[in-house]
Amino acid sequence: MRKCGCDTLFFLVLSVILTVVSCVPVPSASTPPVRHTETGKMTTEPSLYPSVNWWRPAAGLTWQWQIGNNEIDTGVNVDVYDIDLYVDQAVIDELHARGRRVICYISVGSWEDWRPDSDLFPSEVLGKDYEGWQGERWLDIRQIDKLAPIMRARLDLCRAKGFDAVEPDNMEIYTNDTGFPLTYTDQLRYALWLAEEAHQRGLAIGQKNSADMVADLVTIFDFAIIEDYFYYGVAETMLPYIRAGKPVFAAEYTDLPGDFEAFCRQSRELGFSTILKNRELDGWVKFCP
Repeated sequence: MRKCGCDTLFFLVLSVILTVVSCVPVPSASTPPVRHTETGKMTTEPSLYPSVNWWRPAAGLTWQWQIGNNEIDTGVNVDVYDIDLYVDQAVIDELHARGRRVICYISVGSWEDWRPDSDLFPSEVLGKDYEGWQGERWLDIRQIDKLAPIMRARLDLCRAKGFDAVEPDNMEIYTNDTGFPLTYTDQLRYALWLAEEAHQRGLAIGQKNSADMVADLVTIFDFAIIEDYFYYGVAETMLPYIRAGKPVFAAEYTDLPGDFEAFCRQSRELGFSTILKNRELDGWVKFCP
């Protein structure tokens, strides 16, 4: 939902973090063991949806990002829309009728008090308030067994409504002041679990920000969504997705200074799909020329 989930300090130490040897996820007793196939696709045993295929987006697709309920402008001429899970079915159907692919926005790392399933979250998984975003609190992503029924139900709804993919917002969490002693390994384990659950349901899934996870996720996730990466000067960290033929959907925001035309020149050189948005992610959008 319109936010990075990462702070300036993260970007300052990113170059150091990227030199650290990648952590290997250690599945908990409640999490199916993870294995990697020869094709690089993660899978688990047993699979709920054997032989399921999903959308594999290609680099260079155009996109629009509008998070809200049903005031969605469906007339923007792009390849892909990223909209909220809870929009009316008619919005999704209209976008598909116009030939658009549609990404399902959900928050996987924060509790939002306005969501219809907010009362299903156990109190022990709710952490500190998400500073700057009223009504949100961080989640203890170590407790996958307690989050799983809620997240699976959301992914089931994405699938039932016909979405093509999922955007897991706030998956970048361990560097924030959540109230929990989260680690990179916790974040990676949760990301891998989310990817498996999405793919089992025939949904593509995108890496949301989390630049230090690229090496671990690029062969598993299907695309990336990033915010303010040109502003912070770290856009090149996402190049492995382009080299793998997968799109990087990039957004810069109007509430930060910066030369959007210069960002667009960099975007063209990198092969990203970049737009300028208001932070609240309303219908307004400016495309790179």
